[in-house]
Amino acid sequence: MPILNRAAELAPDVTEWRRALHRKPELLFAVQETAAFVAAKLKEFGVDEIVTGLGRTGVVGLIRGTLGDGPVIGLRADMDALPMTETSGKPWASQVAGKMHACGHDGHTAMLLGAAKYLSETRRFRGAVAVIFQPAEEGGGGGNEMVKDGMMERFGIREVYGMHNMPGMPVGQFGTRVGPIMASTDEFSITIEGRGGHAAQPHRTIDPIVIGAQLVGAMQTIASRTADPLSSVVVSVTKFNAGFAHNVIPEQAVLAGTVRSLKDETRDMAETRIRALAEGIASAHGATARVRYERNYPVTANHQSETQHAIEAARDIAGAGNVNGTIDPMMGGEDFSYMLNARPGAFIFIGNGDSAGLHNPGYDFNDEVIPHGISYWVKLAESRLNAQ
Repeated sequence: MPILNRAAELAPDVTEWRRALHRKPELLFAVQETAAFVAAKLKEFGVDEIVTGLGRTGVVGLIRGTLGDGPVIGLRADMDALPMTETSGKPWASQVAGKMHACGHDGHTAMLLGAAKYLSETRRFRGAVAVIFQPAEEGGGGGNEMVKDGMMERFGIREVYGMHNMPGMPVGQFGTRVGPIMASTDEFSITIEGRGGHAAQPHRTIDPIVIGAQLVGAMQTIASRTADPLSSVVVSVTKFNAGFAHNVIPEQAVLAGTVRSLKDETRDMAETRIRALAEGIASAHGATARVRYERNYPVTANHQSETQHAIEAARDIAGAGNVNGTIDPMMGGEDFSYMLNARPGAFIFIGNGDSAGLHNPGYDFNDEVIPHGISYWVKLAESRLNAQ
C-alpha cells in the first residue's frame, strides 16, 4: 500500500511543527521548550496519559486502542540538537547561535507527533502505543536515563522501535537489518608523562611527542593485525596535544580518540590493546602512560522477529523493492541501544534524499519524508498490536 491518505493530509501541519522546532534547537537534556511543545501537542490530540520529566526531560504519551486489551509497544524519537552553527540558508534556519538540528531530530520528533495525532484519532488497535520523546541522544545517553527511570516498567512496554533519517537514501526507501546495525561508541584519552628539556639536547629528555607519535601508529595495528578481519573495529586518534614553544621538549603529551565496534568481544579486545600499547611503548622509552577509557553507547543490535515486523510494515508502505532488510551496519552510534537492551525491538533508517550529511552545518531534514515516516509508524503500531 502507498503512504496513508491521512498522513499526506497531516504533512503540511507536521512540516510547520518541524520547522518551528528547527528554529529553536536545544542541546542534550536542556530541551525544556521542545518537551513543552511535544507535551502541548499530545494534550491537544487527546492522548490518554502524558508524563513529562522522564530521564530528566523526556516525554511519554500513552494512546489506548478501542479494540480491547493488549500489549503496549513503544515508538521513540529523539529531540536534541547539536552544538554547531547552521549554514543551510533556509528560512527556518536556527535562530539560536551555535546550535542547530544537524541530525534531523526535529524531523523525528515531528513525524512521531504526526503519528500520535493519527493514532489518537483512529485508535484501531488493541492495547496501547507509548510515544517516546527522548532528550540527549547526542552524547548524553538520554535513552539510558529514561530506561533507568523505569519507563519500560511504568508503561508496560513489551517492544520498542526507533527510526532515523539517512541522507543519500532516496525518499520513500527504508533500510534495516537483524543484529548489529550501529556501533558502540567508546572514548579514550592517554596522558604520556616524559621529561622535558631543551630541544637542542633531546638526549637529556624523555620526549612524550615521539612516544605519542609511535603510539598513534601502533594503535592502527589493533584493526589491521589484532582484530579478526571479519569483525569491524575503528580506532581513531582525534586529538594530540603537546608542547608550547619551538625550542622546548614538553613534559607531557595527551592523545584522545574513539573506538567503534560491532561486537562486545571486539570492544573488550580494543580496550585491552590500547592499554597494553600505551603502557608498553611509554615504558620502553622510560616514560609513563595513564589511560582513561570510557564505555559509552553499547552496540545497537536489532532483534530477529521485531526486525522482521519492521521490514513488513515498511514494505506495506513503500513496497518490497524500496526496503533493504540487509543494510550494511554503520560505525556511528545510537543510544536507542539502551532501549533495545531493555526490550526487544528494531531500529530502521528512512531515506532523507540527496541532502547534506548528518552533523554537517548545511544539513536540513527533508520535509518530503514526513508522510512516509508517519505512515510507517502507524502501520507498525496497528499491525503489531492487532497481531498479538
